[in-house]
Amino acid sequence: MFRVPFLIAIALAIAFGGGIWSTLMALDATVGFGAIKLGPWEAFPEVQTAKADPYAKSHRANAGKLIYASAEGLVFTAATDETGARLSGNCSYRLTGHTPPARFWTLFASAPGAAPPSARSDLPRALNSRIVLRDEDGSFDIAISSTARPGNWLAVPAPGSFRLTLTLFDTPTAGSSGLIDLTMPRVEKIGCGNA
Repeated sequence: MFRVPFLIAIALAIAFGGGIWSTLMALDATVGFGAIKLGPWEAFPEVQTAKADPYAKSHRANAGKLIYASAEGLVFTAATDETGARLSGNCSYRLTGHTPPARFWTLFASAPGAAPPSARSDLPRALNSRIVLRDEDGSFDIAISSTARPGNWLAVPAPGSFRLTLTLFDTPTAGSSGLIDLTMPRVEKIGCGNA
């Protein structure tokens, strides 16, 4: 007598549980479609527009973030170096070159899915275009490591993987179709451990 309702309840629990689980996995797997890959750097220029796909809109709503409009800025992230190896806090890296044209840019390192670093940190966990030392041609050389380095140094947490987030503010490249032709800074591994 209770067998049929019990089987229906089990089937509904599996259907709803599986549906919720698959939706959460899909939201965690991607920010959306339409990514632009430039070496290790990745950006989603349409995530903040009306053309954004449903996954991008859901991801934005789930995270509770305000996204920059296309004329305001563009966010690039890098989770790997130039060779495709994941960025690790146990290794040291060099970020060299130029950023695309922008009135202002910021750079920080954080664990995947973690919040941006706190401004109260004693270590330089974030850099911007106004404080970075540059060469005569406007290029920069930033050391990314968990141990202190001379010159431009971006501190990262020692254990585990991290990703770099480069945000370009008031940039003409955010609204243009020439995003593929941009030159991004290189992320090169210097060494791991005590090297």
